[in-house]
Amino acid sequence: MHNIDNIIFDFCGVIHDIRYENVGEAFIHHGITNLGTFYSKDFQTPEMDQFEKGLLSPAEYRDYIRHATGHNLSDKDIDDIVNAILIDVPSERVELLIRLRKHYKVFLFSNTNQINYDCFTARLRDKFGFDIFERCFDAAYFSHFMHCRKPSPDGFRQIIAEQHLNPDNTLFIDDIAKNLDGARAAGLHGLHLAEGTILDLFDADGRLSTEARLAAEL
Repeated sequence: MHNIDNIIFDFCGVIHDIRYENVGEAFIHHGITNLGTFYSKDFQTPEMDQFEKGLLSPAEYRDYIRHATGHNLSDKDIDDIVNAILIDVPSERVELLIRLRKHYKVFLFSNTNQINYDCFTARLRDKFGFDIFERCFDAAYFSHFMHCRKPSPDGFRQIIAEQHLNPDNTLFIDDIAKNLDGARAAGLHGLHLAEGTILDLFDADGRLSTEARLAAEL
């Protein structure tokens, strides 16, 4: 039986609700019906990969979208399309994360981009009245600042090194199964949140449930 002292959460799809289809629908709203190879919820385009690694600036990504679509979209139009994926963070998840810190060191590792980051940080500060990334986590890591994205093990290794974590006592939770491969390659335990929410993984006091431990093979 492994003792878990540290938990690393994915963000979008685990803490922040998202809907991939919103992006395609937003393109269609702007008259772009042939999404071709520049957007899909089923694969990561090279340009989005670079954007999520911080290797394309927002201005460069917007220019790429204008070129790929052949539409002279405004910066605001593109930002609205990119941010359409974002839904909300329910208050009960923030309350849970705060409870967890009584028992664990809690971290975040998110594949994101500067446009989404600017949007959700502002929205969530307005909603909660505080910075949830400071209040809920010992440290928060974002791919566009790290120049590394999941499922590469390198990002996990960076977090382990900077936070002086014992991988054998650390659990990573993500809704995308392939991202767990990188975590496990770095020596972490992985838990796939295939259904339900993080509220289903912990008891009322904020400890990992027996069912969650079994699912993670702890």
